[in-house]
Amino acid sequence: MRDVVVFINSISVLLFLYAAWTDFRTWKIPNTIVLALVTLYALRAMVVIFGSEDVGAALFASSGIGGDVGAGLLMFMLGVVLWAFRLFGAGDAKLFLPIGLFVGWHGMLPFSFLLLVLGVVTLLVLRLPVPLRVAHLAFFMRIGEIRASRKIPYGVLMVFAALLTLALPIIQ
Repeated sequence: MRDVVVFINSISVLLFLYAAWTDFRTWKIPNTIVLALVTLYALRAMVVIFGSEDVGAALFASSGIGGDVGAGLLMFMLGVVLWAFRLFGAGDAKLFLPIGLFVGWHGMLPFSFLLLVLGVVTLLVLRLPVPLRVAHLAFFMRIGEIRASRKIPYGVLMVFAALLTLALPIIQ
C-alpha cells in the first residue's frame, strides 16, 4: 500500500511541475491537469482508507482525509475570491484545490509562508536586469515578456511553495 501512495505522489509532483511550466509559458493552467491532480488525490485517499486500521481516524482527523479536503476547499474558495477581485487568473484559483488536498490542513501555514517568500523574491528578481549574455535565451525572453506585461504566472510560485511544503517532512 505504501508503494502505491509513493507512486501516486510521484505522478502528482510531475503534474504539478507540468502545471507550473504551462503557466510560465502560456499564463494558462489546463483544466485537465487540475482534474488529473484531484483524481490522483482521490485514488490516494482510497488507498489510505483501504490500508488503514482505523477508518474513522483516516477520514475525519485533521491530519487525515477530512483535513485535506477542508484545506483544499478553503484554498479553492480563497482562490475564487482572489479571481473575483481580478488578482488571480482562473487557472490559479482552480490550482488551489489540488494544492490544498495534497498539502493538507497542517501544511497550510508553511505553504502560505513559503508562497509569501517566493512572491517577494519573484518581485525582486523581476526588477533585476537580465545579463546581455543570456538575454537571447528563450527562458530570459519569456521573463522579459512577463516583466513587460506585469502579469505574474502565480501558478509557478504556488507549485514550488506546495512542493517545498511537501518536502519539509522529508528534509527534517
